[in-house]
Amino acid sequence: MGILAALLIGAIAGWLAGLIVRGAGFGLLGNIVIGIIGALVAGWLLPRLGVSLGVGAIRDIINATIGAVIVLVILSLIRR
Repeated sequence: MGILAALLIGAIAGWLAGLIVRGAGFGLLGNIVIGIIGALVAGWLLPRLGVSLGVGAIRDIINATIGAVIVLVILSLIRR
């Protein structure tokens, strides 16, 4: 069940990040991957900054979205 939850949260976070960073979406599978990578980035970065947002699954989605936005911005800068 944990893997399914991670995929769902990754898909939601990647989709939201694709909406926030216009023109940087990668389709469903790409968004899932970006969302999971974003969750890893946010899981490492946000605690070091002292940021704690929400509780439970909402926190996971928010953090993964923030991380996915960071990943998408970096990818869009590299692709130029």
